Amino acid sequence: MRHPLLERAWELQDQMVADRRYLHQNPELGFELPLTTAYVKKRLAEMGYEVEDICPSGFVAMAGKKTDGKVLLVRADMDALPMVEETDEPFKSQNGAMHSCGHDIHTATLLGAAQLLKEHEDELEGRVKLCFQPAEEPIKGAVEMIEKGVLENPHVDAVFGTHTSIPMKAGAVRLLEGPILASSDIFKVTIHGEGSHGSMPETGVDPVNVAAHVVIALQSIIAREVSALQPVVLTFGSIQAGQAPNIVPSDCVLQGTLRAFDPEVRKFAKGRMEEIIHSTSATFRATAEISYESETPPTVNDPAFTREMQGYMREVVGEDCITEGPRIMGSDDFAYFTEQRPGAMFHCGMGTREEGHLFGLHNPKALFDERSLPAVAAVYANCCIQWLKHNK
Repeated sequence: MRHPLLERAWELQDQMVADRRYLHQNPELGFELPLTTAYVKKRLAEMGYEVEDICPSGFVAMAGKKTDGKVLLVRADMDALPMVEETDEPFKSQNGAMHSCGHDIHTATLLGAAQLLKEHEDELEGRVKLCFQPAEEPIKGAVEMIEKGVLENPHVDAVFGTHTSIPMKAGAVRLLEGPILASSDIFKVTIHGEGSHGSMPETGVDPVNVAAHVVIALQSIIAREVSALQPVVLTFGSIQAGQAPNIVPSDCVLQGTLRAFDPEVRKFAKGRMEEIIHSTSATFRATAEISYESETPPTVNDPAFTREMQGYMREVVGEDCITEGPRIMGSDDFAYFTEQRPGAMFHCGMGTREEGHLFGLHNPKALFDERSLPAVAAVYANCCIQWLKHNK
């Protein structure tokens, strides 16, 4: 027999699908979300919510009437990615952007949860701050909302959120203790050499040669300086230099990411990375500049909060609540929320490979199973109701 909230969530399935498909068909980027915010605010108003703007395209709505209880913030990110969709869905996007990370799912399920919470508002022993966030993909939205006071007025006691996962059974949820997403330091290295003709490289300093040595040398950090029991990933995604085949360029620009779960390992790896870049460049008579586009910490689920929420999730989905499994080296700016308050992020399954979900997140062919929507909405609602009840 289904949990009453899950039963009601299935009755809301058509509306959640409609919400999700509108958002999917109209993806927007960063802080520029005019269609998205107008739609979400309209849906919240239809349910009887008042909306408070926090930052550009970022806003909250409050569920609950008891001002003397605790406040649980539940967050959904709303922005998409700049890529052309390559699925055959009838509601595929047409504007050169795509919800390939599932933020349309996040938003639609939080709207579903908002409806459930409104219907059970008298049962709330505190308040739920429904947080709709822009600009997760550029790793800027959470910081902006926190700086603009989203964790205050009223003061937030804990935070909760979800992220889609492929491959994973649709309707299943996974909530693990401790670090569940890695840090992400997005860096840029500019190696300054001295240009020359390709026939006389000895008259200059070849930054491409230096870059090659830097890339190889940096991998020794992972292979020989960090324990094999500590996950660390160092990846270069872009190397750019010169325009002509017979000219040694003056500069070479490398861009990449460094990821880790452990803060001390992250600090050590960043320090060694900078030392090796500068020393290797100096060895070959070049210089180097290092800058960071973003420095996102790992997302860490508070153990006590996580264990409590696991129990409330099992009430809704039973054995489809998974409490063990692999951590993911991807990152999310929800980490800034869990830095400030105890909380957790859970993963929600969007389909298995056997069901035809062959492509992961951030892929233009990614498919998301809409049968997952009721479970996520009901899990949200039950966790909010029960956490406020047991944490007066």
